[in-house]
Amino acid sequence: MELQVIAHMRCDFSAKFGIPRQSGLVEEAEGLVVFTPEYRNPDALRGIEGYSHLWLIWQFSQAVRPGWSPTVRPPRLGGNTRMGVFATRSPFRPNFLGLSSVRLLGVEKRPEFGTVLRVAGADLMDGTPIFDVKPYLPYTDSHPDAVGGFTDQAAGYLLQVDFPPALLEKVPEEKRAALRALLSHDPRPAYQDAPERVYGLEYAGQNVRFTVRDGTLTVLSVEAV
Repeated sequence: MELQVIAHMRCDFSAKFGIPRQSGLVEEAEGLVVFTPEYRNPDALRGIEGYSHLWLIWQFSQAVRPGWSPTVRPPRLGGNTRMGVFATRSPFRPNFLGLSSVRLLGVEKRPEFGTVLRVAGADLMDGTPIFDVKPYLPYTDSHPDAVGGFTDQAAGYLLQVDFPPALLEKVPEEKRAALRALLSHDPRPAYQDAPERVYGLEYAGQNVRFTVRDGTLTVLSVEAV
């Protein structure tokens, strides 16, 4: 079976490092679902504005490789513990498919893209191919009593973010809240905890360099990419 790419994500994540590990973690991060010319038909979206959230089915396009492994090493377990690939959301899967729940902010018409979906909370990189869009149905898709397996260990963990005002001013005002939220979720791999190490995260055309020590992330510099 051959899947058709119906759309691509357009957003501020130009590199894999720093993208939220799950959808919905950073609601401040916005993006556009831009349909390919073949599927750029507004009739295909008729009624979609009645939903608050959508499912996106997409490809881990930067992780495609030949073959597959039945086990993977989730970063949240320190990168040393192996789990079954189907017990994780690792990108290294037989079909490299991702599933994300996003908030629908609006249906808009753009001169260069036609009718697009403006969404929030996506965990996709800019340019990611999307195979399908489906409505999120709260009466069946939400399970408040669900158990999250090993991921429950990391739930609620956030860093304090020390972002000097002079550096924050270099970031476009409408992108500041999203950037702070991204940093608070600790973009580092869980197995890296070197206080002296300087990391770099690209977001919204800015390269943000930072260190992390004792639960506090300190921004050191912000430079245009």
